[in-house]
Amino acid sequence: MLRLLDIVLAIFGLYLLGLLFDYEYLMIRWENSVAILILILYLSVFGTVFEIYDLQKSSQLDVTFRNIVLTVSTTVLFYFLTPVVTPFLPEKRLQIVYFYLTIVASIFLWRIAYVTLIASPRFYKRVILVGEMTYVTSFLEALSQSDPNYKIVGFINCDLSKKTPVKFEGIREFQADELMQVISEEKISEVVVASYNTETITTQIYSDLMLLLERGFTIREYSQVYEEITYRVPIQFVGKDFYKYFPFSRSNQNKLYLFFNRFFDILFSIVGLSVAVLISPVILIGNLLANRGPLFYTQERVGKHGKVFKIIKLRSMIVNAETEGAKWALANDVRITKFGNFLRRSRLDEIPQFINIIKGEMSLIGPRPERPFFVEELSRSIPFYETRHVVKPGLTGWAQVKTRYGASVDDSLTKLQYDLFYIKRRSFFLDLNIMVKTLSTVLYYRGQ
Repeated sequence: MLRLLDIVLAIFGLYLLGLLFDYEYLMIRWENSVAILILILYLSVFGTVFEIYDLQKSSQLDVTFRNIVLTVSTTVLFYFLTPVVTPFLPEKRLQIVYFYLTIVASIFLWRIAYVTLIASPRFYKRVILVGEMTYVTSFLEALSQSDPNYKIVGFINCDLSKKTPVKFEGIREFQADELMQVISEEKISEVVVASYNTETITTQIYSDLMLLLERGFTIREYSQVYEEITYRVPIQFVGKDFYKYFPFSRSNQNKLYLFFNRFFDILFSIVGLSVAVLISPVILIGNLLANRGPLFYTQERVGKHGKVFKIIKLRSMIVNAETEGAKWALANDVRITKFGNFLRRSRLDEIPQFINIIKGEMSLIGPRPERPFFVEELSRSIPFYETRHVVKPGLTGWAQVKTRYGASVDDSLTKLQYDLFYIKRRSFFLDLNIMVKTLSTVLYYRGQ
């Protein structure tokens, strides 16, 4: 909805400006449908790349304005440089400035109105938790980081083993017989049932929840809320009924999807390797001066169904970086060379993996392949870890565009949650989303 109205208001702003000031060029007419579609496409794609549709950042108007300027600048440049299908440059070059400023102003003014009048009232929710508090800390942390508008007001603890009151900063504990009163007084808009064991829900609470449901009040299960808001599968809440959480995407068996997935794997790999050839002189010189050693290195990684293969990368660490055994790569790792740091942050070190993709060992998109040593270690610590090997590993993935580099067991747990979300909801549109967000990562120099 936000994306659609951005586009509509930008086009309307151009038309209105042209109408008021008799700028024929700015009056984009509906009969010129191809030019309009090109403009819509560019605004949509570059808006995603420069993150103007990230709702968590939309409330920061300075960040939003910067991203809108980047989006419109790139859109206008590509629009004017697209041959044949878009209009020729106007005779009066000043109209290009009007064209540019009108789109920026239209989208930014609409975004201010959206954040002030629509987003806050619509997405701001006051919620009460009902159930066991065993997992409440990680649940609250995940929600607060993902959606600040989703406010947990308080909770009713149904844990039968509780001895003393549970305390969380800024969150009150209520008694079971206060549920209906709290909902009214605190203007609660949603009840989240966070119970690992339904037997802990007392008869009184059950009756109150049934009454609320009959009145049309929103009651949701906590793992559903967690997945919807964080875009991660909450494996830390999964027990013996794990099968409920993993209805994997039918795309994993869809032959048409898999055919096009493989087709684009090969197509983009050929393009990627061609780009690599063009920039190889720069990489060779940088490696010669700053890395001083072999340009490439190979390393065993675990692929689909647990099959081990050798991944190819541009070397970013010093020679013999792991003489003392396998270690996590850390932030500001002293083993990473200066040129290697550039390769990592720009993601150029991953380019040789297009060879792995052509060989069929990897795909463009999927969980990042991990080393056998760490797979064995993490499988002992994290449940369902090897489930990520249901699909081919990827050059990029949902975890890579949503979180930082994994340098610990906790980080690996978060990455696994994102990986399972991708496997569970794998689709053409999610793949496209990941590709565009990966472009954002490269442009903003966020590789690690």
